[in-house]
Amino acid sequence: MSQAKYGNIPNSTVTRDLRELDKPTGNLYESIVIISKRANQISVELKEELNAKLAEFASNNDNLEEVFENREQIEISKHYERLPKPTLIAVDEFLNGKVYFRNPAKEQEQD
Repeated sequence: MSQAKYGNIPNSTVTRDLRELDKPTGNLYESIVIISKRANQISVELKEELNAKLAEFASNNDNLEEVFENREQIEISKHYERLPKPTLIAVDEFLNGKVYFRNPAKEQEQD
């Protein structure tokens, strides 16, 4: 996941209209649950990606000076710090219809 993928998502707090959040589901709380679950998925993906990139630098012979002087590792960490937070990404995806969700309880009621 790169900066280009999330480039148009703001990196700070955004005021949202609650009426927009409940349109896809008809229930604000259901929308919040969907967004929070998607944010958790994004967070796990980003963490795994970051750990994989940082694992390339891991060695058993690192001394304290080498750890503090590894510029490439620091740049990778800074790149991930600059990305929008997972919650902002999840809200953007939800509002733009990029999140698939279903409610099995509602499906059973309709049958």
